[in-house]
Amino acid sequence: MLSFKGTFIFLLIGLMLFVNASHAQTLLIKSIDSIITSQIKNEKIPGAVIQIKKDGQVVYRQAYGYAQKFNYAHKPLAVPDKMTTGTLFDIASLTKVVGTTTSIMLLVDRGLVKVDDPVSKYVKAFADGPKAQITIRHLLTHTAGLYEWYPLYYRAKNKQEAFKLIGELPLAFPVGEQRKYSDLGFTILGEIIEMVSGLSLEKFEEQNVFIPLGMTNTMYNPLTKGKAFKIAATSFGNPYEKRMVYDPELGFQFKEIKPTQWNGWRKYVLKGEVNDGNAWYANGGISGAAGIFSTVDDLQKLVDMLMNKGKVGEKQFISENTINTFLMKDNFLNGLGWMMDPAQAFMRNGPEGSFGHTGFTGTSISVVPNKHLSIILLINRQQMGLMENKEYYNVNSIRAAVFKAVMQDLK
Repeated sequence: MLSFKGTFIFLLIGLMLFVNASHAQTLLIKSIDSIITSQIKNEKIPGAVIQIKKDGQVVYRQAYGYAQKFNYAHKPLAVPDKMTTGTLFDIASLTKVVGTTTSIMLLVDRGLVKVDDPVSKYVKAFADGPKAQITIRHLLTHTAGLYEWYPLYYRAKNKQEAFKLIGELPLAFPVGEQRKYSDLGFTILGEIIEMVSGLSLEKFEEQNVFIPLGMTNTMYNPLTKGKAFKIAATSFGNPYEKRMVYDPELGFQFKEIKPTQWNGWRKYVLKGEVNDGNAWYANGGISGAAGIFSTVDDLQKLVDMLMNKGKVGEKQFISENTINTFLMKDNFLNGLGWMMDPAQAFMRNGPEGSFGHTGFTGTSISVVPNKHLSIILLINRQQMGLMENKEYYNVNSIRAAVFKAVMQDLK
């Protein structure tokens, strides 16, 4: 047994560790508050939600600013809609990892799909020519050689037409030779999920990912669910995507696309409708590339499962082997679906094994497994509108500053 003196020293050390941890947490909160409130004060962003979790405990969870600040005419609302930690965000390309990649993980785990299967095994349009070389791994790693972006809605009115059109488009790059981030590849992964499961993408993810993980506020098309959700507004229609079609400086011109041949652009503030044009106009709001709405708490449940090597409580939701397969770096320093390159702003100079992803609307997830740490940062940057240079404000500086502060203060 410990002597009185030994017990006293033991308790003193414990108290010192607690005080040091509390001090570090206080410093971190001050740093995060300063970073985000200064951006709101300088009218760079309208609002944000952040959640930081370490060693199984939420260290900081906070909402800032407004979920909606402006109307379609870009006039300030008389009563701006305040941000809350329960606000739903259009998570944009986080859809690729939260929904699509997790679904492919499950299919791999169940032996229904192999990551090195040729895509042509499931999608016959990929059976001929150079496309016959494309595997599911290529789609997950953005190395399939597909166009980086294409306005599908100019030639497709629904998901079946969109799938068919992607199958008909020529490759833009050699298969497997370079990483070219492509929404089209993840749209096709959505088709594969439907083909293999026999369910719509929405139903498969709802039944196999969201409900089992307790992600009760994660969904596509929230306005159709018969429930009043608090939702962060995004853009005023699709001004940037329209620019992508019309402005040759952005490099997305295609000889078969005449900008004026389609004019279905939305002319209102998007709030509960997916911002991504291909997801909305050509896929009914449901795509493997974009379309999911979620909250910081729901996203944390998915992150926790990945951090725990596929376990949820005592249940193995996805095998550790599959998790390791998807979170193994390739030649381009990224995993399957998930980004792992430490040059990325949202996990800059992070330790080996760090992973995450971002979304065009301003969302991001950063995970540092060897520190049992995650950062979920949701920003509705598009509510500020386009800047004078016709771009949305780049929130990478916020992501980088937050990540740096967390890594410094939570040793």
